[in-house]
Amino acid sequence: MFVDEAKIFVKAGNGGNGCVAFRREKFVPRGGPSGGDGGNGGSIYLGANPNDNTLLRYRYNREFKAERGRHGEGSNCTGHSGADLILQVPVGTLVFDDQSGETIADLAAPGQRVLIAHGGRGGRGNQHFAKPWHQAPREHEEGFPGEERHLRLELKLLADVGLVGFPNAGKSTLISVISAARPKIASYPFTTLEPNLGVVNADGGTGAHGTDVGRTFVVADLPGLIEGAHQGAGLGIRFLRHVERTRLLVHLVDTSDANADDPIHSFEVISGELAAFSESLTLKPMIVVATKLDVTTDRARLEALRDFCGRQNLEFHSISAVIGEGVKHLVRSIADALDKIPRAAPDSPSEAPRRSSASDEDAPKLDSWPAPVKDS
Repeated sequence: MFVDEAKIFVKAGNGGNGCVAFRREKFVPRGGPSGGDGGNGGSIYLGANPNDNTLLRYRYNREFKAERGRHGEGSNCTGHSGADLILQVPVGTLVFDDQSGETIADLAAPGQRVLIAHGGRGGRGNQHFAKPWHQAPREHEEGFPGEERHLRLELKLLADVGLVGFPNAGKSTLISVISAARPKIASYPFTTLEPNLGVVNADGGTGAHGTDVGRTFVVADLPGLIEGAHQGAGLGIRFLRHVERTRLLVHLVDTSDANADDPIHSFEVISGELAAFSESLTLKPMIVVATKLDVTTDRARLEALRDFCGRQNLEFHSISAVIGEGVKHLVRSIADALDKIPRAAPDSPSEAPRRSSASDEDAPKLDSWPAPVKDS
């Protein structure tokens, strides 16, 4: 099951309480207070895992809590800190605060890790409150609560090329021919119900031990769009977000005799839906492809679409994925176009800097602790 949205609740671990204890031993003339500090609570991180491609694990399990810190003990023993919790998400996941709508992180690089909820700091034991005028303190600090947040996770697939077009335009057939992806293919609309990814080798060469060499890129077969998709019609509203990650759009238009729609009108409808969803999509480079050439006997509409693309300065190809006509030339043209489009620089895959959290801000400095809790 492909799940690209999820809402979860995360709660970092609370800090342990400080301890009230006194050291009294036979050969220790000066014992005094020996209460240890409480341990820090565990923090919660989100990590980008390249082996995941869906948020399904967060569909049914929505609450995640890190381990709390243990309380301090006598003999100046500090409590054990709680273990951190790392939640794995697919590469390309956006993280939002569900209450404020703030964008917290964009996990666009494999191995990237972001601190989401900071664990609470442990409280101080009574050993810290000993003074020359107060040598037997019975005060201690309670641990600070861990940070808690309601998060919304949104997955946007990472692909170089996005295949867009009306249902039954030939997108699934094309990706099954140029890659190892095997989407469901049928003659009825909305056969594809979830995006499919395929890796394409543009040059088709093999090196030693059978490994592929040459230019490769990732293609996403997105479910068919229809008019009104940006307003929720059909399936397009669920998957239009995945188009935003691509560097190049390949717009497939059915020009076969079986399709009664005007190809130019079909192209304009889909282009309008992309623009209505996000203005940034209109700035992406696009290649227009007329499909099903093997069942196109009347070439008038095909030539009209070719002339239209020429006036719009759009690269145009005509193919038949079933018999392979024009497919290799299209794949090489896509690779050539991608060579001219720079990749967006991803964030550093190392651990993100520590975020400011409520527990950090509320925790006082060592020289300005609040009134301690007296042990009754």
